[in-house]
Amino acid sequence: MGELLRNVFEVANQPSTSKGIKRFYRSTGADLPFDNPLRSHATGMEGYFWRVTLPESGQVVVALIGVNDDKAGGTWATVGLASHPSGFLRAAALDGATADIHGLGARTTDGRFVADGNRVHVDLGPNAQLKLEVDNQVPWPRRRVGASSWFHSIPALNQYWHPHLLGGIARGTAVIDGEEISLDGGTVYAEKNWGRGGFPAEWWWGQAQGFEDRDACVCFAGGRVETGPLGVEVTALVVNAGGKFLRLGDPLISPVNAEVTDEEWLLTGRSPRYTVEVHGTAELGAAHVLPVPLPEERRNIAAALEHLGGKLDVTVTQRGRGVIWRGHSDLAGLEHGGRDRAEAEAARRGGTPDGAAGPVRPFTP
Repeated sequence: MGELLRNVFEVANQPSTSKGIKRFYRSTGADLPFDNPLRSHATGMEGYFWRVTLPESGQVVVALIGVNDDKAGGTWATVGLASHPSGFLRAAALDGATADIHGLGARTTDGRFVADGNRVHVDLGPNAQLKLEVDNQVPWPRRRVGASSWFHSIPALNQYWHPHLLGGIARGTAVIDGEEISLDGGTVYAEKNWGRGGFPAEWWWGQAQGFEDRDACVCFAGGRVETGPLGVEVTALVVNAGGKFLRLGDPLISPVNAEVTDEEWLLTGRSPRYTVEVHGTAELGAAHVLPVPLPEERRNIAAALEHLGGKLDVTVTQRGRGVIWRGHSDLAGLEHGGRDRAEAEAARRGGTPDGAAGPVRPFTP
């Protein structure tokens, strides 16, 4: 209660009360309708993720940065670069980072990770580099709300999710374990997630391009969404394919049922007009063990098991017309998040990958 009163006092003393109220509201992680969720909310964690799919070569490259607030006056970053089918991962916890308050953008103070609306540059040593630019972007088409729908407007949720880029053409190169890879012509996906408390105790996620329909993009994210003592399990599912854009996941209007294990993702979403069925599979031993931040503790933990080359089948049915789109991808991203299962898998393999767990420390190439 004392913290709430202090916040109210600070808001009341803003030069413009309305601006102060909006700033305070956004600092909880929430967005008003038609607001821009890509701007930093100044929450405990602002996460950014890019995924490049190269169907012809069967390769995938992902880059991630989380800008973390330690609540003691400091910031730090969770950064990573990974690829499929090499299994390569380079991750780190770096001191000092900023997220753009005006639009999409994040960077580390040392310049090893710099990203904005159409470019991502990563330098995590001579064996882990990325120079990516994105042309012909396919942005999220609905300005009123993001992928989390009306959940975006609820303050202080533990996690928010928004896939802001559903397609684009890559230009650039990646250096993965010393090998240079051309990214030219690859398809690009990007998303942002943020929240006051980092990540939920358990979550599931998936994304795929590389379908026969080259313009198609499918993504989903789910888990237990909480604010204070209240919580509900929810999954959002997005399909942009076959000339249709569908967003399912409103618990009352278009619920999505998810049954997830470490090797299978089975989702069924229904709205009054459409049914979307998603079936993903991947072998646990092929998953990357990715870092997840504990913002106030200034350290990463191994908490996400993410496959970069899983199999995904998607079927979209329209009432009265039957199947209107069907797709298969062998290059799907599939994730089952949770600290206990990730740490158990890492221990089975003999330890966590370099940088996937550990405190902020000086970078060593």
